[in-house]
Formats: sequence, C-alpha cells, structure tokens
Amino acid sequence: MRVLLINPPAQGIYDMVNIKFPPLGLAYVAATLREFDHKVQIIDLNVEEDLWERLNKGWNMVGISADTSRYPIALKIASQIKKYYHYPIMAGGPHVSFFEKEALDTEVIDYVIRGEGEYTSLNLIDALEKGEDPATVRGIAFKKKGKLIKTPPAPPIEDLDNLSLPARDLLPMQEYRELIFQGKPITSLVTSRGCPFNCYFCSSSQFSGLKWRSRSVPNILSEIEHLMEKYNYHRFAFVDDNFTLNGQRVIQLCKEIINRKLNIKWWAFSRVDELLKNEKMVSLMAKSGCKMLFLGIESVSKEILDSYNKRISANDSLEAVQLLKKYGVSTWGSFILGGLEETKEMILNTLKFSKLLNPEIVQFSILTPFPGTRLYQEALKAGMVIKRAWQYFDGAHAVMRTKYLRPSEIQQLALRTYLSFYGRPQKLVKILPNLREYLFKFPGNRSRAKRLERIIEEGPQKVMGSKTMEPGLAK
Repeated sequence: MRVLLINPPAQGIYDMVNIKFPPLGLAYVAATLREFDHKVQIIDLNVEEDLWERLNKGWNMVGISADTSRYPIALKIASQIKKYYHYPIMAGGPHVSFFEKEALDTEVIDYVIRGEGEYTSLNLIDALEKGEDPATVRGIAFKKKGKLIKTPPAPPIEDLDNLSLPARDLLPMQEYRELIFQGKPITSLVTSRGCPFNCYFCSSSQFSGLKWRSRSVPNILSEIEHLMEKYNYHRFAFVDDNFTLNGQRVIQLCKEIINRKLNIKWWAFSRVDELLKNEKMVSLMAKSGCKMLFLGIESVSKEILDSYNKRISANDSLEAVQLLKKYGVSTWGSFILGGLEETKEMILNTLKFSKLLNPEIVQFSILTPFPGTRLYQEALKAGMVIKRAWQYFDGAHAVMRTKYLRPSEIQQLALRTYLSFYGRPQKLVKILPNLREYLFKFPGNRSRAKRLERIIEEGPQKVMGSKTMEPGLAK
C-alpha cells in the first residue's frame, strides 16, 4: 500500500520559539511499514507546508498523529482530506487512544490506532490490503454499520531492539534545531518505553504501560553512531519518559560512550530520587557528555507532591540539583501550578523554592487534566473542567478551576512566576543572547503558523486550483 503519515502542526509557545524535534513516533511507524514493503512518506507540518501537493499524489491510506492539543487541527486536516480525496484515514496518539469513540463519531476518521503504533498500523494495513476483516487486528477501533468495534488491546512491544530505526530519511532533518545547545543541530532518541510511577497528572503510564521496557546499550550506540555518521549530529536529546530508571544501563552506556571516544553532548529526562541513590551514575553521565537533565520538581509543598503521587520531597529536589551542580550538569527544573487544592500562597512558596534551587532553565506548567489521567477523571467528576477546547490542553492555559483559584488567577500566577524567576539580573544576563533569538524568530514562526492554518482551512482547491486530482484515486 501507499501510505502518507501526517504530523499536524504544534501551535503552542514551544513551537513559536522554534523548539522542534522530529516526530519519532511517525518515523518508527514509517520504518516498520517500509520494512514490510509498503510505500511510505511523512509530512511534518511543523517544518513543511506542501500538504496538498503531497496529498495529491494518491494514497491508499493516510495516517494522522493526534495528541490532545493538536486534536482539533488534526480533525480539520482529516475533514479536508475526506472532502476532497476520500482516502481512508487512521489516527493514532494519546488523545484518540483514550477517546476513540469521540474520534470515530466525527465520521472523518475511519480507524483509531490505540497505543503503540508500529505493528498495529502494519497489521491493519496488511488486513485491509488482503481484504480481511479489520476486527481481527488487535489494538484498533472502528465503526461497522454505525456500531463501535473496539478490538482487544495489542500487547506492548517487548523487544524494542527488533524495531527498525526511525525513518529519519523521510524527514527534512536539517530543519530541526533548538536553543539548548546554542542553536546547534540536535536530534532526539527514544531508548525506553513505559513508566512505573503512574503520576496523577501524566498519561504516559496509561499509554505506554506501567512496565518499563528498554533498548540494549549496543542498540542505542548503533543509533548514536548512525546519526553521527549519516547526519553529522553530535548533540542528542534522550526523550524517554524516564531515561535513568535503570542506573546500571545508564552506567554501561556512558562507559561505552567514553571508551569509544564519542564526542557528543546530550540531555535527558530523569527523577531526583534516581540521581540521589546513584552518584556514580551522575559522575559518568557528566563525563560522557551529559550537559542537562530535566527534573520534575513540581512543588515545594509536601501536600501537593503527595497528591501528585511524586514519591519525592522538596529536600530531595534540593539535594539532586546540588549533586548535578557538583558534576557540572545543568538542571531544567519543571514545576506545576494549579493543583486541585493548591492555594496562591503555596504557588508563591514554590516560586521562592525555584529561586533557591536556581536551575539553569525553569518551566512553570499549569496543571492540565489530560485524557487518560486520574486527574482528568477526578476533575471532570467534580465539575472543575471549565471547557473542553482541546487546543488549550497544552500546559500553558488554565482549563479548570480549583478549590481555591479561578482559571484567570492561575494564568496570572503562571505569568508572574516566569517574570519573577527570569527577571532577576543574574538570570537576565544569561538568557539575553537566547532571548534575542527567541524574540527575533517568534514573529516569523507565529506568521507561519497562521499561514499554515489558513492553508488547511482553505483546502486543496484554493491552493492548487485545477491541479487537484480526482478524489480517491491512488496512482
């Protein structure tokens, strides 16, 4: 089959300031489909705009990725495809995995891929190509004569080493840059899946499973060396939900990076408790090129931390940041504002705590009830979700009221925390070079986002005129 995979544009603040990574989820799906002789292309609308030109080439299936904040724009794309081309559409990603009925009720999505997409997408496409009943494919949902069919869940992929490397050759890799390493080219890798911690506000454990599954160290190194040789990358972001869960694996990986004299710099996601119990791991991480770790610190309040099921204390966070500083590793500190029983005073105390920790980068996110989380169920039941305008479910907008704070108050406090933290002279001096680049690129990125939204809204006939091919034909 001929399959086109579409990554809808992100429209949040991170996209506006030019933080972009390749859509590895789609690249993994593409690599798996291609391995079994399907013809695949990817269009990433975060860095490309020729949507209608590419769609005009004729496809047997279109796949669209849909997390919560991009779900509305994904539906707009699907609606235009149905209107002008009549291609069958499958959608995957966290949002539709949890809300498959909502997605299928739109009548513009034909199949929902629930959970990990590589083999489920392959099995669905193979079944359709052979004329078999899709109900035999595990891990999907679809409608048959108006009735919702939800097949049994597909088992998680146990041996991640068996997956083909992401099909980065189908992406414009030169377009992916970010500012953490002074605008130098950087790419992302995923070395594990699943998370056993099941935090109150996070859907990862529900989407990828509670069981942590890991790629082997030789397999990870082969991808790093491939990226260095083919794409000349020397900076990497390990975007696992929890890169350091297995300390011995990290130690082995770091030793190999050092032994092979791989001149790389990298950052990853971690947890404060995992750092504190393994200083040897932290030391080797620094020696192997680790320059920054993202830590979910969240709050100074024990009450709030316990409500999030974080299993850490504020003192743990303080010690972890100090440990990283000891070895020259920067901290990207993440805090969450707007807990269901959080007061204004608690938030301001967390702001004070953030200044005490003084991480190199700070992130103040607004607690968001993402589908698939226990928070969503509790907030919905309590009537705290004020609107389900999914495009605002991005961690930057207040979409629910809490016991003590209105959404407008939470929004104002989020802005206040950023201004207070970064408005200090010692921080301003350090961020000014990057801030100039952010401010310079912001208008252009905002203009591009509006132009792309207009292209999607207008559809192919407005853009391409008489060049639009007859609907439903695959060449």
